[in-house]
Amino acid sequence: MYIHRVHRTQLYLDRAIHARLKALAKRRGLTVSELVRDALELVYGSTQIGERLATLRGIAGLWRDREDLGDADAYVRRLRRDTRRARSRT
Repeated sequence: MYIHRVHRTQLYLDRAIHARLKALAKRRGLTVSELVRDALELVYGSTQIGERLATLRGIAGLWRDREDLGDADAYVRRLRRDTRRARSRT
C-alpha cells in the first residue's frame, strides 16, 4: 500500500506500448502502474530527487582542502590489496 497520497488517473496506450510494459512488468515483478510512475519520475523529476541532488551539490568538494586524509588513490589500492588477500585464503 502507499505511504503517501496518490491520485488515480487513466491513460490510453497503444497496443504495442501496453504489451511491452506488461512484458517488462512481468519480468521485473512490478505492475504496469509502477513502471509508468517510475518513468514519469525519471523524466519529470521528483522533489525527493531534487532534494538529493541539492544535497550532493552542497557537499561536493567539502573535504577538498583537507591535508590530513592522505592520498585517496593509495588508500583504495591498499583496501583492494587487503581484500584480495582475504579472498585468496578462502
